[in-house]
Amino acid sequence: MTDPQLGVLMLVLFIFLIMLGFPIAFTLMAMGVGFAFLAYDGNMDTVAALLVQRTWSVMTNDVLISVPLFVFMGYIVERANILDRLFRSIQLASGALPGSLAIATLATCALFATATGIVGAVVTLMGLLAFPAMLRHGYDVKLSAGVVCAGGCLGILIPPSIMLILYGATAGVSPVQLYAGAFFPGLMLAGLYMVYVMIRVLIDPSLAPPMPKEERDVPYATIFWQLTTSFLPLALLILAVLGAIMFGLATPSEAAAIGALGALILAAAYRSLTFDKLKESVYLTARTSAMVGWLFVGSFMFSAVFAALGGDAVIKDFVVGLNLSPVMFLIVSQIIIFILGWPLEWTEIIVIFVPIFLPLLEHFGIDPLFFGLLIALNIQTSFLSPPVAMAPFYLKGVAPKHVNINDIFRGVMPFLFIVLIAMVLLYIFPEIGMWLPRQVYGS
Repeated sequence: MTDPQLGVLMLVLFIFLIMLGFPIAFTLMAMGVGFAFLAYDGNMDTVAALLVQRTWSVMTNDVLISVPLFVFMGYIVERANILDRLFRSIQLASGALPGSLAIATLATCALFATATGIVGAVVTLMGLLAFPAMLRHGYDVKLSAGVVCAGGCLGILIPPSIMLILYGATAGVSPVQLYAGAFFPGLMLAGLYMVYVMIRVLIDPSLAPPMPKEERDVPYATIFWQLTTSFLPLALLILAVLGAIMFGLATPSEAAAIGALGALILAAAYRSLTFDKLKESVYLTARTSAMVGWLFVGSFMFSAVFAALGGDAVIKDFVVGLNLSPVMFLIVSQIIIFILGWPLEWTEIIVIFVPIFLPLLEHFGIDPLFFGLLIALNIQTSFLSPPVAMAPFYLKGVAPKHVNINDIFRGVMPFLFIVLIAMVLLYIFPEIGMWLPRQVYGS
């Protein structure tokens, strides 16, 4: 077999192995080492040197320093019992809106997602807190499930998103500009969710009965105090982190360190910082960071060997030979990423398959920043679309026994279509994502 044929075989064999359930990171390394042995005629010195070089490039990547710090910030905030106070304060403030509990859930998810960025944590916590509250007030099961699942996935898109950091490290795009670009698309998607809920409730009020009058008649002073003591501190922490990054006051790693320290201070102020919670947060941070690190080592090794064999050139020549327009290329690439989201985690999509598309962006005249924003929106669907939809399964794990998985799947489908609408809006009006980076950082 020729080297390019070996490269294609390498990619096909990798997809087959991960479908069988093999660990992604170590499968990547094994495939990289094995095919490097073939590519370099059995010269193990060259193969070992390549593996060490790829590992060292991950260890010295400054962008990835912010990953454990942001993850640690998220786990501390998650365990500081802030969410119940935050949900209650937003619930009181939105009591007059149609579907106020659902709106409060989405607003809480959007704010809490910026602090954690961990989909499983947000969906699980809101499934324990907001989902039973909506069911107790007579909300439709499917609507409630859709709200919790869709809202919990916003952390993939809304800064400071770990996904955007990994895309930036993979594509060579500034995470700072990615954060600025994702800010308005994230708000747009959360706003579309809220508008959809209010329209549904206005059409059919039985889906979300209003809260009892005694629960809505709360003095304004109480609402103000609740917002001041729960919403404001977390909002200020997030704004401080994002502001420091976007206005060049600190690098993402420095801002992440500020966020981690601020989360510790916030947890201590709420008297919820215990040694056990701190130890658990450190352990979970180390486990998550190790997973990301090994995944990058494996993907860098895999992509280096894949490129050395000429596999990326085969794919590029094939796509170019199709004579696609830029619009058609975007559609095809996003459909592929959408389908990959069924069996794969977003991390695998970013570090393994996105690099295959990156060399084609220049040919089609597509900005890698804009492409990353489309992917960030698209990956929302990987958590919502059956049959392998992680957000519904997270919710099912904590939902009451009478709530079945089919009701949850039916509930998320409208929100899945809203994500697709948001992608179309971003393509038609690219300034939604590109205006802020251009204003702050120039062209």
